[in-house]
Amino acid sequence: VQLQASGGGTVQAGGSLRLSCAVSGRISPAYVMAWYRQSPGNVRELVARITAGGSTTYADSVKGRFSISRNKSKNTVHLQMNSLKPDDTAIYYCNEASRTGEYWGQGTQVTVSS
Repeated sequence: VQLQASGGGTVQAGGSLRLSCAVSGRISPAYVMAWYRQSPGNVRELVARITAGGSTTYADSVKGRFSISRNKSKNTVHLQMNSLKPDDTAIYYCNEASRTGEYWGQGTQVTVSS
């Protein structure tokens, strides 16, 4: 299974970005798809997750600003990020958990300038 993340970039505080993650090579359905992020000196943290049934969970720090969605027919998961803050600056990773294991994308850099 391969996950390819895209959509990162540099944006001013208050701006928006939309991250996408394309999945290929999957042989069993994903139980959960998620976005994590990691900034220098910090551990990787969960940003948002979505289950096969469509239930979503968000980190407290992004609630009301970020939205995760998935397109099952296109094997993609997206993270819409609005009202971005400098604290959102990090490398964002997409993640998938399925019967065959857990998989990670390569990460995409998001930089929010003040």
